[in-house]
Amino acid sequence: MSAIDEIVLTPDPRLSQKCQPIEKIDAKVKALAKRMLKDMYAAEGCGLAAPQVGELVRMVVIDCDYAEPDGEKNPYVLINPEIVAADGPERPFNEGCLSFPGISVQVSRPSHVIVRALDLDGDLMQYEAENNLLAVCLQHEIDHLNGVTMIDHLSPTKRLQALRAAELAIEDGARPGETSTN
Repeated sequence: MSAIDEIVLTPDPRLSQKCQPIEKIDAKVKALAKRMLKDMYAAEGCGLAAPQVGELVRMVVIDCDYAEPDGEKNPYVLINPEIVAADGPERPFNEGCLSFPGISVQVSRPSHVIVRALDLDGDLMQYEAENNLLAVCLQHEIDHLNGVTMIDHLSPTKRLQALRAAELAIEDGARPGETSTN
């Protein structure tokens, strides 16, 4: 089974569950981070949350630099991330999600975000982003840890349309990392 075959797809109920904090950064947590990065890169994503690989713990991996043309790998591993500020004008962004292959949806989020999290060494880190992909990605991935997906930000009608489109795309063989516009 390839890495992208291990990514949890909608409508799996794990995507709507709130994740538990990581109490101790040990070899198991470090192995999960390594696996998540491998899966994210294999699916050509810029972020991945632990529930998307079936683990209901509060960890995300992000690499927005690699998503740029000719970008180099510059991954972040965030353990127990918390948004401490999400402000600024709401900005619409077409988001895709590895758990919803074949679709993208327009989501409006605050344009500025500050996040605190532990890194793999247990050091407290702070990440700040404004008006860029990292600002969107931080909010999108932390939403996953709270059981919220990108389609939960849509109106009920648009949510049903997006869910159906994703299910049809999956039935037609869409794989994580493949998106189209909705």
